[in-house]
Amino acid sequence: METIYSWLAHQGFGIKRNELMDTAFTHSSYVNENKNVHHDNERLEFMGDAVLQIYSSTKLFAFKPELSEGKMTLFRSKLVNESALANYVRVHGLAQFLRLGVGEERSGGRDRDSILADMFEAFIGAYYLIKGFDEVCRLLDHLIASYFDEQELENLEDYKTKLQEFVQADTRQTVTYEVVSMTGPSNAPMFEVIVKLEDLVLASGKGSSKKRAEQDAARSALGKLAK
Repeated sequence: METIYSWLAHQGFGIKRNELMDTAFTHSSYVNENKNVHHDNERLEFMGDAVLQIYSSTKLFAFKPELSEGKMTLFRSKLVNESALANYVRVHGLAQFLRLGVGEERSGGRDRDSILADMFEAFIGAYYLIKGFDEVCRLLDHLIASYFDEQELENLEDYKTKLQEFVQADTRQTVTYEVVSMTGPSNAPMFEVIVKLEDLVLASGKGSSKKRAEQDAARSALGKLAK
């Protein structure tokens, strides 16, 4: 059975078993149901959030050509928001290591964005405390550096907003998005989403996260409506 320690070793980031790392993958619901476990990952979330902020800020500050303060703020929010962090967990198959209470497990907590995002922050916080800033940056380079692409970030910024603005130019209606399928393995899922205006399906889109699929659907809808 794979553990977070064997997973890290396979990625080239091996560490010895550590209580902080165990805690990073421990949800409060697990603590509530296991009296011999005393700490959940909430304090480590705080630390991981700070590490992610400085890591992403440093990467964006180094962009060439230079980004404005406004764009750096916007891009950083897209890279470290709840949806993005949950997507990193899914892409790398980290959710399998999460320790959840039985009730939370049954209610779908293992695929809930908020829980996965908190776990990712705690994971990064624990790794920072164990290995230091240089090593946690090396780990983050491996996990998320590929997402620091200006063109991709620009695309993620625009399509949903542009579609809503286009629709509201003629009507006060709001477009909605619906996941119609999720295929592929848990560590590399593919989502298909449709975008609708009331009961009318405007377009569909696919992506490695719900957010990316929604953006792809919005892009396709814009292309059809603008013709």
